[in-house]
Amino acid sequence: MKKELNIGIIGAGGFAAFASKAFLQIPGIKISAVTDINKSIAEKMAKELNAEVYVDLDSFLKNIKIDLIYIATPPFLHYQQSKKALLAGKHVICEKPAALKTSEAEELQTLARSLDLLYVVNLMQRYNPLYDIVKTIVKEKMMGNFLHGFFENYASDENLNVNHWFWDRLKSGGIFIEHGVHFFDMFSGWLGEGKVLSAVQMQRRGIKKELTDRVQATVLYPDGIVNFYHGFDQPTILDRQEIRLQFEKGEITLYEWVPVKMKLHGLFENEQVKKLHKLINGFSITHHTDNSANKKVKGRFTDILFDDHITIEYGNISEKQNRYRQILTAMMQDQWSWIKDHTHIRVIDDNNAVESLRIAETATSLAQKF
Repeated sequence: MKKELNIGIIGAGGFAAFASKAFLQIPGIKISAVTDINKSIAEKMAKELNAEVYVDLDSFLKNIKIDLIYIATPPFLHYQQSKKALLAGKHVICEKPAALKTSEAEELQTLARSLDLLYVVNLMQRYNPLYDIVKTIVKEKMMGNFLHGFFENYASDENLNVNHWFWDRLKSGGIFIEHGVHFFDMFSGWLGEGKVLSAVQMQRRGIKKELTDRVQATVLYPDGIVNFYHGFDQPTILDRQEIRLQFEKGEITLYEWVPVKMKLHGLFENEQVKKLHKLINGFSITHHTDNSANKKVKGRFTDILFDDHITIEYGNISEKQNRYRQILTAMMQDQWSWIKDHTHIRVIDDNNAVESLRIAETATSLAQKF
């Protein structure tokens, strides 16, 4: 069995530099080659990683040392670059989204399977320990049935000038496709398959070109609805994100777009509190009831019996960069395990790439413009 995985990077921007350091935390991982249309930044990254540098993509793909291609370019390039890499016999991990169209993602999925190659999009949210905690609470109905949720993304546009590719829908696909896929995938993992009911896109006023900077979609899941809001209109110092899941017996709130802090508030039985202690290591807890309090309430025409009314807080906002690095490392380790042994069941696979894009593309097509 091959003990090394040689990676070639397409796109030598800041995120690729960050990701490469996370990948190199895994013994046996090596960055063999880097390519970018900007020769100077490709040379800079290659020097730091002791890798070969290429300007021509076709020559890069002929490098027989490369086992896996990591693609970190703007979205409009993902489909063609992934396809070329697969046809060159390379495994592929691509940054989100898979493509600008679901049909293109499906084509890549089919191609990779026919060639027995790995193809996956870096929807790394499911590798976050907080993701697993929420998934367990939902699955075991520790807070009752799910009712409603939201994701609110008040993101910065401070480094996105008016001519940046992010604003060009032909290059980015728009906010739902470029950014929303992460969160459509996350909520589908928690709640099951979602169906977009409605969507809105808001145009920025006072500039000469058409530019969408805020979008919102309402998605129906088997047990409830979720509102997704993305706004790219804040200074960096005010950039923040919040996720909320409301249940029959309380709610879970997560903070930051890569969640690093969590708050649970609700009504729990003693056995459930014991489970939470096993599930979450090192949280703070506030008790809102005393031993003499009535432990029976009503909700949704049903009696709710509980032993404790509590708030649990866990995690720290300052851990954001470390958490981000950890989940990138976990993602790469998971995918390499599949390359070595196809019986390995991955956390994310090519289905995540396709289905997250399907929801995003539907939201984009349904969005009313204002």
